[in-house]
Amino acid sequence: MRCNPTGVQVINNPLTNEEIQALRKKLDQLRLEHRDLDDIIDHLIHSDYPDQLQLKRLKTRKLRLKDLIKQVESRLIPDLDA
Repeated sequence: MRCNPTGVQVINNPLTNEEIQALRKKLDQLRLEHRDLDDIIDHLIHSDYPDQLQLKRLKTRKLRLKDLIKQVESRLIPDLDA
């Protein structure tokens, strides 16, 4: 039994191999996008006239991606109480 992001306990059914593969693929995509955003943010910060609004939006998106990555990673961890 696990808690979802709102703290409510949920019972998880074991994932199928197909679901595991799909989650791993999604995780790879999220990590790649997170790295890409990191590079874009770094480039923008070091530009002559960084757009602060764009920087804020990119950083917010990067934080959302980090949260999604953690959610997907937690789904891939087997439920030891099962």
